[in-house]
Amino acid sequence: MKMIGARHNLARRPNRCGNVRREISLTSCGRGFTIIEILIVVVIIAIAPMVGSADSMQVRSAADVIAADLEYARSMAISRQSIYTVVFNKSNESYQLVDSRGEVIEHPVRKGFQYIVDFGSSSQLNKIDIVDAAFGGTSQISFSSAGAPSSGGVVSLRAGETTATISVEPVTGFIMISE
Repeated sequence: MKMIGARHNLARRPNRCGNVRREISLTSCGRGFTIIEILIVVVIIAIAPMVGSADSMQVRSAADVIAADLEYARSMAISRQSIYTVVFNKSNESYQLVDSRGEVIEHPVRKGFQYIVDFGSSSQLNKIDIVDAAFGGTSQISFSSAGAPSSGGVVSLRAGETTATISVEPVTGFIMISE
């Protein structure tokens, strides 16, 4: 009986946190985290950036597409020794590539289709707004047979709170994306 009494006293001793417990706990006063709590935090940290990044990814993709198409128009002008123009339509969230006669050229990948990019009808880039396209007072930029732009300028994009700007340098035609 004495043994049981000693055991009982041991079990009722205050633990390191000052609390009296009926059983001895293996945790240290609740100061640590369980593996489940740590895993939940890691998952939240991993997922949180992806929630707000849909707009960011669309803006970056659209900026890459526009920069590539501007470069394509410039390359076509040099290789064909003719003027090629990219015409932006802010109200329709679209743009097109036209030749020196003002006719929309055929898309190099989608044979039989005109080179018109319409963000509004794109399932991947449908959140994109062309906020501005300003090239020397117009919403179009032409490239000469030497690859020089008619003027420098910018295209500004937005999706939600995320923005990006595609700049074309006036003399060199250098294209740069900034967010």
